[in-house]
Amino acid sequence: MRRSAAVRLYAAGAAVALATATGAVMSTTSASAVTVGATGFAGQNGGTTGGAGGATVRATTGTAIHAALCNRASSDTPLIIEVEGTIDHGNTAKVSGPGCDTADGVIELKRVRNVTLVGVGSGAVFDQVGIHIRESSNIIVQNVTVRNVRKSGSPTSNGGDAIGMESDVRNVWVDHTTLVASGGEDEGYDSLFDLKDNTQYVTLSYSVLRDSGRGGLVGSSDTQLTNGYITYHHNLYENIDSRTPLLRGGTAHIYNNYYRNLKKSGINSRAGAHARVDDNYFQDSKDVLGTFYTDAAGHWQVDGNIFDDVTWSAPGTENHPAGPNPTSDSTVTVPYSYRPDDAACVPSIVTRTAGAGTGLKVSDGNCSAQTPTPAPTTPTPTPTTGPTQPGSTNLSLGAGADGSGKADGTSYGNVRDGDMSTYWSPAGPTGSVSVKWATATTVSRIGIREASGATGAVRSWRVLDGDTGATLASGDGAGTTTVPRTALKKITFEITGSSGVPRIAEFETYAG
Repeated sequence: MRRSAAVRLYAAGAAVALATATGAVMSTTSASAVTVGATGFAGQNGGTTGGAGGATVRATTGTAIHAALCNRASSDTPLIIEVEGTIDHGNTAKVSGPGCDTADGVIELKRVRNVTLVGVGSGAVFDQVGIHIRESSNIIVQNVTVRNVRKSGSPTSNGGDAIGMESDVRNVWVDHTTLVASGGEDEGYDSLFDLKDNTQYVTLSYSVLRDSGRGGLVGSSDTQLTNGYITYHHNLYENIDSRTPLLRGGTAHIYNNYYRNLKKSGINSRAGAHARVDDNYFQDSKDVLGTFYTDAAGHWQVDGNIFDDVTWSAPGTENHPAGPNPTSDSTVTVPYSYRPDDAACVPSIVTRTAGAGTGLKVSDGNCSAQTPTPAPTTPTPTPTTGPTQPGSTNLSLGAGADGSGKADGTSYGNVRDGDMSTYWSPAGPTGSVSVKWATATTVSRIGIREASGATGAVRSWRVLDGDTGATLASGDGAGTTTVPRTALKKITFEITGSSGVPRIAEFETYAG
């Protein structure tokens, strides 16, 4: 499969008036903002283009970054901020204005859209200052180093996370970054890359995560399951205790990453999460894949990985390693094309391309590194905030609905209302729900979304052509899947096995 090789050159736009004292100046060059187009899930849901087409501002202090955000015409005016030098607590202060909501001691991208934050040349350094993305969308962070961010001791920033996202975040691409700590929680650090509280459509690519107790998580608890659609590719995880990443619910695609010296555990899929794990290289590590520290199981599809000197623990009540011979327990589909490198060359290609200061080099899909070539910019997308599947229109919205039976207090119509807080439950452990249209509608993909607190209840299912009764697909667990491209007036999701009470929040249908 082939991933996009699109490349974008972000040109300078109209001037942004900033006081010289903030350390921000207009840039006359955009060389540092030449970027490969957003890959993986960040390329879905309308795409991620950051500040493409907007003004370019050079910032040498954290205050200047805040000032650039605050001096925009509005909170969604496209903006490219080229960062040069070292950003620290001494030069990062709160700035007020109509287009921003900032704070001292942390880089705040809060309630903003259409922003690129990119390091100049060999990359900028954020020293003990974290990057916080909150209630924002269409954001690119690229070619920067974030180091030694603490949650305790002095100074503290961003809850101890190098890069953290939370509260209805959509479409973020973090690329060619170096995220480093100097120890674990006992030394005052938390995590390198955290996604919480309804964060979706994110890609972490060509980055280095090193020397930390915790690599990162998706979801802050086993009941916070509204995060998902995350891609991790061509990253180096080195000298990390655990969470590479920790997944609580949602869907993640994890490919072509190089894992070295994971001390306690690696990819921790739990609470109904579904991880596609392919063509990675695991070396000198322990328990690199499984469900750990909980009995809330997650799922995985594995293919093409190499396990080099990996050790595995014996299964226990709260530890369920996938090894020593990992096999798939689920099928996880992704809605985009990509071309992975062979796992055998992952250490070489990741070492040459990952991290800040590598010239934004990327893999060509044949184990060779290449430098991006500029290409025209594309219009700024409008990411959505609903639960719909990336890259298409949910045909179920506004359609009719019926079914075989429903539990008290639930409704068939709840599966096609776009609201994750409402749901349908069958009258028993099995049952079916359908969406239907007045005229024949072509469907080739479906998405099944379980309501919060019920993730993992669906154990086995079938999808039927409601017109003919033919079985179009079958499987286990909620998520997305393709079906044969079919024109029909009615499509049925039938639960044939369950654990607990199934609660189906959405039965989504797509033409492509």
